Formats: sequence, C-alpha cells, structure tokens
Amino acid sequence: METVNAVGRRKAAIARVIVKEGNGAITINKRPLEVYFPSSILQFIVKQPLATLDTLEKYDIQANLDGGGYKGQAEALRLAIARALVKINPDDKAALRAEGFMTRDPRAVERKKPGQPKARKRFQFSKR
Repeated sequence: METVNAVGRRKAAIARVIVKEGNGAITINKRPLEVYFPSSILQFIVKQPLATLDTLEKYDIQANLDGGGYKGQAEALRLAIARALVKINPDDKAALRAEGFMTRDPRAVERKKPGQPKARKRFQFSKR
C-alpha cells in the first residue's frame, strides 16, 4: 500500500494527513500525538476513527495542523483520518458515517456586523 493523503477542516483549523502502513505512530507537526495534545480527551477524539475500525496499530499517520484552537484542530484531524481510511478501504465508509466521523461540522464563527459591538450584540438603546 502506498501513502494516502486527506484533508479535514473544522472552524478555522485545517488538518492535512498522510497515512501509510506502520505500527500506529501518530506525528503532528513533527511532534508525537501525546506531546502535541497532552489532554487525553483530545487524544481520544483523534483516535476515534481508528478505534472504530480496530486499526490503531496498523497505520502510521503524519499530520500537518494549522489554524484554530486545540479542540478544532483535534476534530479537523479526526475528519482527515476518517477520509484517509475511506480512501484506503471504501467499505469502511458506512461504519464511520454511522459514528458521524465523515461529516464536516459546518458551524463557524459568525462575522461581526457594522454598527454593532459583536455579531449579534447591539449597543445599548437610548430612547432619550
């Protein structure tokens, strides 16, 4: 099997992954997963698609993460890994879709409007 590339996005975060056969090493921006995401919850989020298909020890993953916060980056990486696994074996798509890993979360920050302090907040109204 040759390498497989995929991209995942969430909010302002973009994750580009390269998946190849190996022993389960996940490298993010040239750092191990445990160093880049010290939180066990974020590590769990990243590994969810692999755990669903029981392939935690089967593939080596190199990821390039950019933009956003750590939660958005973890979820972007989860989507990228899921897309790469589907490219490797299209039969896995149904299992990953059932868990919700194939859907790009469309929610993003609403833009600030002119004449307002924030996107929806208004300046205080004064009748007099």
